[in-house]
Amino acid sequence: MSVWVLFALTVLPLIFTPGPDMLFILSQVMGKDAKAGMMATVGVCSGYLVHSILVALGIAAIIVSFPLLFEAIRWLGIAYLLYLAVGLFKSVLSKKKLAIESRSSSHPVRKGFFTALLNPKGMLIYFAILPQFIDKTGNTVTQGLLLSCIFIGLIFIVYCALSLIFAKITQKTQLDERKQKWIDGTSGGLLALAASWLMVN
Repeated sequence: MSVWVLFALTVLPLIFTPGPDMLFILSQVMGKDAKAGMMATVGVCSGYLVHSILVALGIAAIIVSFPLLFEAIRWLGIAYLLYLAVGLFKSVLSKKKLAIESRSSSHPVRKGFFTALLNPKGMLIYFAILPQFIDKTGNTVTQGLLLSCIFIGLIFIVYCALSLIFAKITQKTQLDERKQKWIDGTSGGLLALAASWLMVN
């Protein structure tokens, strides 16, 4: 049990460190509401679940062993974040009236899933940290999945809490068209920052 606790204490600082996932979730909260941030969190956790299975089965080692494949995944993730950012910037520059009430029709779960899935940093965290807490004489697949569940559970708790807190800070007043454009621009900036973070790291 002490191994699980030590692992949790090790990954918590990493979860609180701003990165593409956190910036995406905050952009969803700013553009919509706390519920959108929580739905995005569900998507992010689902993306990390895929990473968990890959690492547990040893496939991640194969991907990391081929730099070209790894770079392709990294740049695909960057391109996806930039695509989302450009979409928000276009809404700011558009002269058409904004239908604020229809923004809930977007898919934060799906977007969060691909944001995490295409984030190679998440895979590197799994690949570099999880093995340190696995007993090589035991069932490594089971241990890897259990550690992954702890990591994903902590992500869910932390990001949902941040969604609620950030929503209270940013959505105290009803949004009009001008405020919505400002929020879209800021949200797009957050996503562009997330893409830049991936480029230089």
